[in-house]
Amino acid sequence: MKAWIVILAALGLVACTTTDPYTGEQRTSRTAAGAGIGAVAGAVIGAASASRSDRRRGAVTGAIAGGAIGGGVGAYMDRQERKLREQLQGTGVQVQREGDIIYLIMPGNITFDVNSHHVRSEFFEVLNSVALVVQEFDKTVIEVSGHTDSTGSDAINNPLSERRASSVGDYLISQRVSRDRIHTVGYGSRYPIASNATAEGREANRRVELELIPVGD
Repeated sequence: MKAWIVILAALGLVACTTTDPYTGEQRTSRTAAGAGIGAVAGAVIGAASASRSDRRRGAVTGAIAGGAIGGGVGAYMDRQERKLREQLQGTGVQVQREGDIIYLIMPGNITFDVNSHHVRSEFFEVLNSVALVVQEFDKTVIEVSGHTDSTGSDAINNPLSERRASSVGDYLISQRVSRDRIHTVGYGSRYPIASNATAEGREANRRVELELIPVGD
């Protein structure tokens, strides 16, 4: 955790502001932010951000940057983000960025049938596009996490979220993404991104997320 704080501090020292070409909003340049990290050798990949810090699990915990994560990582993830946005435009998949980590948020209503963990056949093309990009940008590990709304019990939600994450992970592997890069986990209803008090919020919470994490140059 201390190593991650050092990384974030380094990012803050060298960050500059640019305009996001997709949203028009001001954001920190990841290329510039990455330039100050070269001195942080053997950095431990820990919490993705303060907002997601309690979600670090599994393979990404203890993942070691090869040597050090240097200035090239920001540019590398910029290119990957741009390619993903191009490929996934209009599919319903959200592309989000926090620091040098990219999140792909796949709503459950377009990915799976109700109470099913089998990926819908009409979603295969979308996952094929994801697979092509992550094959090209192979200096990342990929955490696939399944999430549900708060309806139903943990006894139902937890296994369903695990099976859905595994289904997406297995499909990516079938499309020649290395198994060693993929870790799957189910969180059930523990990490909502919207209120479970409304139908719209519950729909948003039923999702699978892909977290693309750089591990070295």
